[in-house]
Amino acid sequence: MGNRLSKIATRTGDKGDTGLGDGSRVAKDSARIRALGDIDELNSSIGVLLAEKVPAGPRAALLQVQHDLFDLGGEVCIPGHAMISEAQVLQLDALLETYNRRLPPLKEFILPGGTRAAALAHLSRTVCRRAERSLVALGRAEPVGERARQYLNRLSDLLFVLGRTLNRAGKRGDVLWRHERKKKS
Repeated sequence: MGNRLSKIATRTGDKGDTGLGDGSRVAKDSARIRALGDIDELNSSIGVLLAEKVPAGPRAALLQVQHDLFDLGGEVCIPGHAMISEAQVLQLDALLETYNRRLPPLKEFILPGGTRAAALAHLSRTVCRRAERSLVALGRAEPVGERARQYLNRLSDLLFVLGRTLNRAGKRGDVLWRHERKKKS
């Protein structure tokens, strides 16, 4: 892999198509490329979150997620190939359980916000949900790995819980939705 990425501008996609990992070419607006783009955007949004001050435990978890998302991108880039394992999904389940256990139960819906890191976790959660929708849409036309869908579903839950965790770490509470607020006339 030494000089695999030595040439960035290849000009092979100038006419609106792009190459997949198996050598085939598809339109840049295909469902597969849309899903890949959403997964890439999710990974980038987590990178922005990690540019903030994030406690060691959540930081390590999010760094692992970034590697897993690269695996997921590889899986989507090669039709019929599976890279996301049951172990990766179970790891998200374990992280979700660990971090959620430390939080007070929710009695109201919460708004995305609080600390900057928490807000970025919530933003990443929404990007994750879009990536999940894109993967489901791709799965309507072509086979998609069950673990890939499960991974994104669990990850969005984990990002929600990490948003709450990051607010607590930043000495902020959840931003509660005030459903009974008075309407201005």
